[in-house]
Amino acid sequence: MKGGYLPPFFCVNMKNPWITKSKKKVYENPWIRLEEHEVVIPSGKDGIYGKVFFKNKALGIIPLDNEGNTWLVGQFRYTLDEYSWEIPMGGGPVGKDVLESAKRELKEETGLIAKKWENIMRIHTSNSVTDEEGFIFLAEDLTEGETEFEDTEQLEILKLPLTEAIQKVMSGEITDAISIAGLLKVARLKNL
Repeated sequence: MKGGYLPPFFCVNMKNPWITKSKKKVYENPWIRLEEHEVVIPSGKDGIYGKVFFKNKALGIIPLDNEGNTWLVGQFRYTLDEYSWEIPMGGGPVGKDVLESAKRELKEETGLIAKKWENIMRIHTSNSVTDEEGFIFLAEDLTEGETEFEDTEQLEILKLPLTEAIQKVMSGEITDAISIAGLLKVARLKNL
């Protein structure tokens, strides 16, 4: 390449500059495991690194009906201590088909069943501290039904035009990273 510049997406064969000296489990529950690693950082100095391992894949779903409407789910997020509007989402066990888990999550949270599914995005939610991998789906050809909330969920459901949901991203009303990524991707796919 002229000038020697190589964009980061071409650096897939770059050698890992981090050296792991030891790993110690700090905490574990049914959803996550926290480890502390003693490392040698890229500058050659000793350091520590905390790493959160998720036991589920993150799944986000953007349901879209024939009239251009979508659904958002509102809930109080304990970790943030605030209310959050998001696309329907949840987790699917590592090793299980992500599409089957996404279908379950959409039904649980909205009551919707979709005949047409498209995996539109793979993301890493916060790759500086976690290995969590996420998948976002576009779900179309919808049939409405009954929700099946989990015990930890107290949800509100909002049906609105997709363009309004995208505007909520642009105005900062929607702050969840998976929701933002998914809604903006669908906006691009649908030329909105």
